[in-house]
Amino acid sequence: MRRKIPESTLPKLNRSQMITAEGFQKLREEHDHLWKVERPDVTAKVSWAASLGDRSENADYHYNKKRLREIDSRIRYLRKCIDNFKVIHYHPHQEGKVMFGAWVEVENMDRGLKKRLRIVGYEELIGNKDYISMDSPLAQALLNKIAGDKVIVKTPAGEFNWRILKIEYEKGGGSDF
Repeated sequence: MRRKIPESTLPKLNRSQMITAEGFQKLREEHDHLWKVERPDVTAKVSWAASLGDRSENADYHYNKKRLREIDSRIRYLRKCIDNFKVIHYHPHQEGKVMFGAWVEVENMDRGLKKRLRIVGYEELIGNKDYISMDSPLAQALLNKIAGDKVIVKTPAGEFNWRILKIEYEKGGGSDF
């Protein structure tokens, strides 16, 4: 059996604890689905497989016990996120500036490449190819800038020059685009 490493000895990642309202809702939905749908289903399968007798060669039992551990681990993680994240809602004072939750259209001045990106918390990145973490070098360089501003982004791969073309926000529940 593997020994669990105490969390206090693990390195702390310097990530912001902010999340958009949409991202927070997705986390709550995932948590509720795991807790109310998947966990009861897998628990029933484990009980059924255990009732068959000899567990040493029972693949259903071992697979579903493993799946139950994965679900429980994810639920613990989601509860911690839900408790610790600060939900950032749109506010009119954000207009005209790049702030958390903004959709920003930028152009790489060296290559002429244009991108449209949304600045969000790290937990929202999975499955969203146009989202960047607010902790990324590009997002950090863009924060508090306005359309027309030029920024230099320093990364391990070198320096990149970007110009902000457009800034938009999702207001309320829907998209403005």
